[in-house]
Amino acid sequence: QVQLVESGGGLVQAGDSLRLSCTASGRTFSNYAVGWFRQAPGKEREIVAAINWSGIYTYYADSVKGRFTISRDNAKNTVFLQMNNLKPEDTAVYYCASRLMSYRDYATAYDYWGQGTQVAVSS
Repeated sequence: QVQLVESGGGLVQAGDSLRLSCTASGRTFSNYAVGWFRQAPGKEREIVAAINWSGIYTYYADSVKGRFTISRDNAKNTVFLQMNNLKPEDTAVYYCASRLMSYRDYATAYDYWGQGTQVAVSS
């Protein structure tokens, strides 16, 4: 089992920045890829970014490329999502999820999920 806890969400204005954290406990976190997903009201859950177990390979949705950066610190069992130049359309509940080794860009590939953290961006 891997337990994931997200933190760092909040209410910000357009153009502001936030850094989300996903802290893991349980099995060896360095063996796991992590994806950040988000779900806005009335919409399907969508991937935002993902990182493989080593941190070498990353993936970004087109909507966040150039604004968001995913990174990890395996010594601290934590994955970060730095979000810059936030837009109102980034408003959603953000979830982190994990799976062994390599990331995938769809939610059903992930085995463990956090409870989510709310991000709200006002215009």
